[in-house]
Order: sequence, then structure tokens, then C-alpha cells
Amino acid sequence: MKSTSLGRETSRPLKNHTNFGQTLRNSLTMAYRGLLKIRRTPEQLFDVTLQPILFTLMFTYIFGGAISGNVENYLPIIIPGILVQTVIGTSVVTGVQLREDMDKGVFDRFKSLPIARIAPLAGALLADTVRYTIATVLTFVMGYIMGYQPVGGLGSVAIAAILVIACSWAVSWIFAFFGVIARTAASVQGISMIVLFPLTFLSNAFVPVETMPTWLQWFVNINPISHLVSAVRELANNGAIGFEFIISIVSAAVIVAIFAPLTVRAYMRRT
Repeated sequence: MKSTSLGRETSRPLKNHTNFGQTLRNSLTMAYRGLLKIRRTPEQLFDVTLQPILFTLMFTYIFGGAISGNVENYLPIIIPGILVQTVIGTSVVTGVQLREDMDKGVFDRFKSLPIARIAPLAGALLADTVRYTIATVLTFVMGYIMGYQPVGGLGSVAIAAILVIACSWAVSWIFAFFGVIARTAASVQGISMIVLFPLTFLSNAFVPVETMPTWLQWFVNINPISHLVSAVRELANNGAIGFEFIISIVSAAVIVAIFAPLTVRAYMRRT
């Protein structure tokens, strides 16, 4: 009888960990762990600190005169484009680091703890939103230093920033899925680049669609990255929330609806 009662007592905490409140707390704890990793290895932030600065400088001064006549006229075009390209590109790190942790056996050790099984995955996705925020702020700050004046005002810029961060978080589910199913972190990186490069460069992020060949314009016009860039431009430059904003939100929701269950299911099988 004692052993039975003891078994019941020890099983109760494990059941409590399956409720939503405990899962949320576990996920936030895992997110805090991710932030501690960044603090101990700050070089992990190089992509979200140096890349926005370098890309903004290079693209602006190389293409500004050719596309818009001067740098000042090109800034309202390139800053939203660089912002989307940088932050979306940062979401690749989610899948790469997830695969590295799984290869190192980190998630195997988590299985021995009385926490929700989904918490390490959810925590990693939450922690990466800090990276997106850093890249977003630095891109706008760099643009302002170079002379960019968002006509939409600070409120519209804030909405544009939240939109980009939310969409990047949605896209990170795709790369998290790759991180779970891939065999190595290098393969996750390779797959991610194959997906991202056509989407970001075959978009309206850097040049007007009208300057492209007709056969290419159809893809650019349906590219979700183009819609997101247009939404950010409308917000930052005009303070407007229009069709492009709605399309971006719907696209992000569809991505999460598809890849979140796939990722969770694959993650549960692997762990």
C-alpha cells in the first residue's frame, strides 16, 4: 500500500506539468535559458547587429544612385527591404540551433526533468524574438542616421516593426521543422538558404518590380516577401494599413497553422 501511495504521490507533479499554465512557465524558463546563452556567447548576435548595418550601407550607396537618382530618395525603398530581408534571414538560426542542441543531447537531458516536453521547443522560438527585435531596431536606427525620415510617424514604424517580428516568428516554424527532421545543422543551413535566397532577392525589397523582366514579375508579385515589404513601406512611409498588411498577417497565420503542428509532431517523435 505504501509503495502504491508513493507511486501516486510521485506521479501527481508530472500530471500538473501537462496543464497550460505550467507549460507556459516552462516555455518562458527555456526562453530565458536561450537569452542566457546569448549573453555568454555574444558573438551569436553578430548576424542581427552587424548585418543590418553592413547591408544598409552597401545596398544604399551601391544601388541608390542607379535606382532612385540619389541616396535620399532610395532610403524609403531600401530600409523596409533591408529590414524584412535581415529579420526573416535571422529566423534561420532557430532551426540551426535547435538541430545543434538535439545533436549535443541537450534535449535528451531535458526529458529527465519534470517539465512539459514541448517547453524546450517553444522556449527556443520565444527567445529568438529578441534577436528579431534587435535587428529591427538597428535597421531603423541605421536608416535614421543615414537620413531616412519615416513620414508615417513613430506609431506606424512601431506597427511595422511588430509586423515584421510576428512574420519572422511565423517563418521560424518552417526552419524549426527543418531543424527537427534534418540530420545535421549544416544541412539545415543549406536548406534554409535555398528557400530564403530566391524569396528575398526575387522580391521588391531592393528594386522596383517594373524594372524586372515581364516573365519574372509574376513571381515577384505573388511572393509573400514582396507583400511584407510593401506593407512595411506603406506603414513607415505613409502611415497606412492596407491590403498588403492583411495579406502578410494571413500568410503568417497560414504558415503557423501548417508548420506548427508538423514541427511539434516531428519534435515529439524525435524526443
